[in-house]
Amino acid sequence: MGHTLPHAADLSEGLVILDPGRTDLLLELDRTFSGWGRSAGAGEILAPPLYPVSDLERFDVYTNFPHLALVAARLDLADGGAKPADGVFPPSALTGAQVGLPHATCYSAFLYHRNTVVAPDTLTTLVNRCFRAEERYEGLRRLLSFQMREIVALGSFEHTQDVIGVFGERIAAFAEALSLKLDKVPAFDPFFQSDGGRALLQKLSPVKYEFQVGDLAISSVNTHRNFFGERCDIRLAHNDFAYSSCVAFGLERWLSVLLDLHGDDAAQALDAVRTAARQVS
Repeated sequence: MGHTLPHAADLSEGLVILDPGRTDLLLELDRTFSGWGRSAGAGEILAPPLYPVSDLERFDVYTNFPHLALVAARLDLADGGAKPADGVFPPSALTGAQVGLPHATCYSAFLYHRNTVVAPDTLTTLVNRCFRAEERYEGLRRLLSFQMREIVALGSFEHTQDVIGVFGERIAAFAEALSLKLDKVPAFDPFFQSDGGRALLQKLSPVKYEFQVGDLAISSVNTHRNFFGERCDIRLAHNDFAYSSCVAFGLERWLSVLLDLHGDDAAQALDAVRTAARQVS
């Protein structure tokens, strides 16, 4: 299936600078979600916002999500320099793109743990910038660059399922405390190669569930089986590849639905988040 070229969208509509009130609200949301992870024993890591394309390619990013992918390249200065024309650098002004901008945060956790042996109950949390080449952008609901907090489980399959079970329930309870009407629905992203065994399992049993407010997914829980363990050579003590799962929070999307709920009053929404966070911990 073809995709509209990314530059068809107005990129300026996909980039926002949050004012102080919205920034306070987003940071409070992130403190809440990261606190859930830390209280469950997650170690926090800090990751760069981009990676060599070879690292992202090992996860089939450019096979399964080419329509979302963004890459960056150096300017070709062989002829003395280049300037954009009408807001665009022509391909001839660029060298080969060696770095890619990830569309999800959890990749960083697997790259961090690659070539290691992990405990069967390993838990990691991180927040990072994500980048998506969408066909259209829409306020805080659909951005070119946004922040995603994730809690990533690595280890035994039972551990990965326990984590998404516990945090799935936590998300539902938090939304209820916030008076957000949340629906949990299966999703079918083309995460695994379509001709692979994992893709068949995904069709038989969903491995991703989204938590939606209206038609907007604000969080998700994802089961990867041992895909990332294999691709990054992450193993358990008995030498089997580690299983993984993750819980994701799209921070600007949470911000969007809370501002809608509170009539665009960020201070009122902030009070509601703090109250709900005290109730759900």
